[in-house]
Amino acid sequence: MQFNLSVYSEGLSLGLSLIIAIGAQNVFVLKQGIKRHYVFITAFVCSLIDAILITSGVLGVGAIINGQPLLLFIVTAAGTLFLLWYGTKSFIAVFNPMVLAEDSGDDDKGSSLKSTVLALLAFSLLNPHVYLDTVIMVGGIGARHPIPQRPSFIMGAASASVIWFFGLAYGAGFLAPIFKKKITWRVLDFAIGCVMYCLAVKLALFAAQNWATK
Repeated sequence: MQFNLSVYSEGLSLGLSLIIAIGAQNVFVLKQGIKRHYVFITAFVCSLIDAILITSGVLGVGAIINGQPLLLFIVTAAGTLFLLWYGTKSFIAVFNPMVLAEDSGDDDKGSSLKSTVLALLAFSLLNPHVYLDTVIMVGGIGARHPIPQRPSFIMGAASASVIWFFGLAYGAGFLAPIFKKKITWRVLDFAIGCVMYCLAVKLALFAAQNWATK
């Protein structure tokens, strides 16, 4: 392995350009940060999943996924149902909003560690765009580099995920003071519900179009 700063920077810039977007995963991380629930675990799990997917893509897994339209369709369908469920849950929360306590922190049991990790896995792995962007696109670009330079690209792209998720999760904590009012949570939960429903519709359309062309 030979560290190449130019290749590392390429992976970093590509990773940041793809990850900084409004999506289900980022919305969940933002909410976890505001609630101060398992902030480190949330950011760490998201970063780890991205690193694994990026590495898999550079190693050639993207080509296998791209050749399995049925698998992609199943993932898309499952992701659509999950987003509809989470969106409905957010809309219901509008009528029963939570309020941050003064001592709210990572030890708050409002949501268990297990349910948090499972939700992160669902948001991360039941989104076909994760595979298209992270595994196929990023992995494909990384695979073009000579083998000794690929670790530098992987580290760069993975660093983008670490910077973004930890920055988003811990940065959201600064918004905590304004979330001590129920009206603020009502607005956030309603917005989250709308985002989840919109993403679910987009996934459903993506699945239909992708299946029709196969």
